[in-house]
Amino acid sequence: MIGDDYQSGQVLLIDKPLQWTSFQAVNKLRWAIRQAFSIRKIKVGHAGTLDPLATGLLVICTGKMTKQISTFQGQEKEYTGTFTLGSTTPSFDLETEINQTFPTEHISEDLIHKTTTQFIGKIEQFPPVFSAIKKDGKRLYEFARAGEEVEIKSRQVEISEFEITQISNLELNFSVVCSKGTYIRSLANDFGKALNSGAHLSKLRRTRIGDFRVEDALTPEAFIENLPTK
Repeated sequence: MIGDDYQSGQVLLIDKPLQWTSFQAVNKLRWAIRQAFSIRKIKVGHAGTLDPLATGLLVICTGKMTKQISTFQGQEKEYTGTFTLGSTTPSFDLETEINQTFPTEHISEDLIHKTTTQFIGKIEQFPPVFSAIKKDGKRLYEFARAGEEVEIKSRQVEISEFEITQISNLELNFSVVCSKGTYIRSLANDFGKALNSGAHLSKLRRTRIGDFRVEDALTPEAFIENLPTK
């Protein structure tokens, strides 16, 4: 592949590592493509953010394919991961420390599986306060980190598949297929409430966006290694 191919437009499937931001992945690839082909300027963007604590599929578009980003963002997404029962965090995941613990003795495997049915279909969901959604010109996480309370409106999302695939003490492995705008962290928090307990997201991996699958993705390092060197 030559530099002109990236300018005319490519869709790159990247397996984002843990602790990387989506912005870091885009910047890393943009820099590597520019260096490899001596390109002064090139558009590169991603079709859907993954939190630093999540891994998995990041669809990155270059050149003229960046015009398709909104189309890719609107496609169905698939995730796997782990909910941890019995405790919550302000961010609904491991970005923040546990702030509350809850009883779990009443939770049976049967109750867990039955509760998943409450979340299949169109549901109302409140985004986490630790999120990049903007309100009054500021991102919600800016309010949260400053200790300021802010009113968050619910939004309708759609979950077409939700399954608990393994139960190990307080760890629930899951798979979910959902619409654009679904927060799996919020799903974890709401699932804990529905069990009359608490829960937070302790692991997340995006495995699919539309027809793009993580099995076909490269790590950023592997992608860069495949670029030509000067």
